[in-house]
Amino acid sequence: MLSTADVDNEVLLGQIACLQSIDTMVLERLRHEALTVPDEQMWVAEYSRYQSGGWSTLSLLNDSGVPTDVRISDCTPVETTLLQRMPATRKLLASLGLRYMWVRLARLGPNSFLWEHRDYDELDGSERQRLHIPLMTNSSATLVTGGVRVSLRPGRIWRLTPTHVHGACNLLGPDRYHLLLDCYADDRLAELAANEWVDEADIVQLPEATEAELQGRFRKALSLARLGYHQSAESYLLRLFYERSLPEGRIYDLIAELYDALGDFGASGQWRTNKMTLLGVAGSRGTA
Repeated sequence: MLSTADVDNEVLLGQIACLQSIDTMVLERLRHEALTVPDEQMWVAEYSRYQSGGWSTLSLLNDSGVPTDVRISDCTPVETTLLQRMPATRKLLASLGLRYMWVRLARLGPNSFLWEHRDYDELDGSERQRLHIPLMTNSSATLVTGGVRVSLRPGRIWRLTPTHVHGACNLLGPDRYHLLLDCYADDRLAELAANEWVDEADIVQLPEATEAELQGRFRKALSLARLGYHQSAESYLLRLFYERSLPEGRIYDLIAELYDALGDFGASGQWRTNKMTLLGVAGSRGTA
């Protein structure tokens, strides 16, 4: 087990850690409510720039009370009509005693990715954290941050600092379900984080990408693009984030360079804009 006393892991623990375990019976009730969301509720695939497709959310606490309002913002949230039909989830949220900004139920389907990005840049300067409560997951569903791949196991409350670059994937399925709790920093959140930890078994260090490997990847992507498979070429490069540790934004640079090589300067300019949007230019983007 890693703890905040481990100096070598201080950076990792600044990005992600476990805060608290959840009782098995409570977890089962939460899972049941997530998996039986009424059919009339429409999952919303927001933040399309951030993802490959397959990631969707519904709000439980937000500024309007409407579950399909999922683009988060600073607010004093109210319960949505969906949360009012989820008593176990409602009870857990109340019991934690946190100052919530927004709470969502998130679903990530098989062969789906949230691309490399950073959150909260366009919100006000208040300190906040994102808590993940995994409800349903599988061994191919992981989060990547700081050059490591993390398996967010159910039965725990995980803290993510999403101002650090991160991404998520679900390679094989089935669907991954998480509760996402965006919380303002206060004494209660500090109390929960006082004894945070990460288990070594949940962490895989990604090997560093060599320049030769990146150039080989680039050449293969360029071959795909020259055959007309532009989206496949982009995905081929974007997925490298989940396989190798590499400099922040390097993948977006490679995609822009790919379109430069094709002479499509409109597309290359768009990907340079995407890099700024996803990795952090104040006021330029949304927050997943």
